[in-house]
Amino acid sequence: MAAFFIILFGLYFSGNVYVFIRGWQALWGLPIGFKLTAAVLYWLGAASFLYMLKRDAAIPATLAHYLHQIGTGWLVFTLYMVMGLLAADLLRLFHVQCACRFFIVLGGVVCVLLYGFIHYKRPTIKQLDITLNKPDAPAAGVLKIVAVSDVHLGYGTNKAALQKYVSLINAQRPDLILIAGDLIDNSVVLLRAQRMDEELAQLKAPLGIYMVPGNHEYISGIDESKAFFRSARIQLLCDSVVTLPNGLQIAGRDDYSNRRRLPVGELVGKANPAWPIILLDHQPRELDKAAETGVDLQISGHTHRGQVWPLTLVTGQLFELGYGYLKKGNTHFYTSSGLSLWGPPFRIGSDSELVVCNLTFK
Repeated sequence: MAAFFIILFGLYFSGNVYVFIRGWQALWGLPIGFKLTAAVLYWLGAASFLYMLKRDAAIPATLAHYLHQIGTGWLVFTLYMVMGLLAADLLRLFHVQCACRFFIVLGGVVCVLLYGFIHYKRPTIKQLDITLNKPDAPAAGVLKIVAVSDVHLGYGTNKAALQKYVSLINAQRPDLILIAGDLIDNSVVLLRAQRMDEELAQLKAPLGIYMVPGNHEYISGIDESKAFFRSARIQLLCDSVVTLPNGLQIAGRDDYSNRRRLPVGELVGKANPAWPIILLDHQPRELDKAAETGVDLQISGHTHRGQVWPLTLVTGQLFELGYGYLKKGNTHFYTSSGLSLWGPPFRIGSDSELVVCNLTFK
């Protein structure tokens, strides 16, 4: 893990040096005072990413929110600037000259990031219609489930954003709310300070609100996370099964971060196979094993669908179902791209989404 972060920071620093050199060259001929001011502002922006090393720093929440937005956003800014400037440098090899190439690339990147920010703030509502043939189930009919994942409450997704998400979820009038992990980002400190548990307690679903931990609940401290969920009146399922009054069973699998979690077959073995079973598993792994257990529907998250291009091309290679719907045998699988996101506040090539699953029992 240490080697990964050393490589990441090495690439980040090298990319910023490359962009800075090209920018300094583009400002040739301007007064030195202007150039030095631009240089200071540039490196302040680049250095703002380092605040993430102090996630529980005693600074005002509003300032921390904007530092998070700038610091993590600078990652994508650097990535796109490097890609654009490299493309411009390659064009010079073919004798395609443009004196304003740095400013053209800069303008293009700013426009793309502005689009990505606006797009992130407008989650889509994904409709999913699934029919289950379980004749021995106690009840029939249609059940409306709202499924969310990867909200990442913290300095990025603050209380103001949470209020909008709660209103959006309640507007769907769900019978049941399921949360597929990573409700918390990196720490419960800000969540406690802003009483976000009170906001989450405003969620309404007659059959209850259930969730499973994600890897970020472990990053935040699993014991602290569990205490926060209790105060928010959200029932956390860790390798356990709950049966609702209508016979629907929810099997909640602990996250892959806990390598001692139950095998999926052992977990689902606690349920009645004649009645419908929904499996919540934050990371979409071991789909074949889940299908073999007779699970009717598995809901996952974690991947964010890569969040921004070209990372959107990677998740499909890392996971069998990096995003969307898949059916194996009689088991339906859905991996959500997440209601919010981690880090950079942009959606480019992916959507923030709220999943509304209309589950029909025959």
